[in-house]
Amino acid sequence: MEIRVNMINITRLTLSHNKIQAVPPGLANLVNLEILNLFNNHITELPISLSQMPKLRILNVGMNRLDVLPRGFGAFPVLEVLDLTYNNLSEKNLPGNFFMMETLRALYLADNDFEYLPPEIGQLKNLQILVLRENDLVELPKEIGELTRLRELHIQGNRLTVLPPELGNLDLVSNKAVFRMEFNPWVIPIGDQLQVGISHVMDYIRSETYRYVYSRHQSAKGPPPPIENDKSKKISRVR
Repeated sequence: MEIRVNMINITRLTLSHNKIQAVPPGLANLVNLEILNLFNNHITELPISLSQMPKLRILNVGMNRLDVLPRGFGAFPVLEVLDLTYNNLSEKNLPGNFFMMETLRALYLADNDFEYLPPEIGQLKNLQILVLRENDLVELPKEIGELTRLRELHIQGNRLTVLPPELGNLDLVSNKAVFRMEFNPWVIPIGDQLQVGISHVMDYIRSETYRYVYSRHQSAKGPPPPIENDKSKKISRVR
């Protein structure tokens, strides 16, 4: 892709649904770019320079073939929405500063390979939307309870059995809130409350009874539930 002088003032660039395999580092020269959509391509890596774009607010690289993110990826100065849905990412290949994006309001990590969410997630104090559905998560860190502005949480389709009691600090049952947690192998008390409704789940995990159940469960630390999602045929696995 050739970056021409007359492109310097563009604020939005959509290159979705192509077969782009590499993003040229020179894309960062588009210093006025606010929205970059690279959804549904064949991208396997991103240039380090991308995180230096001074005005980029929305970045969509969902449905690509990313196994790793570049060093320093979390240095975006004003990024508000980051979509990494349907790639091959896990907690093992996130750069050290990934959770230092203080301006981030929405983070989409659905359909990846996360088993654990790093405790640094609690640093994203402005986060309002967090989408983690269809990963391999076996637990959530207690630091998720520090995301007090969170109003939308999707954790359905994982391997979760319990929730950290700190999740009860969040308002996920108001009229404008969304909390999706179905299709997990929950312990029986949580499963029973979920049958009644999300508000009952939230009330339950705030109770002293649940703190005891959670503590017992954490102490026992049996093997995690088996992986049931066969991701071997994901488009993002193709090379």
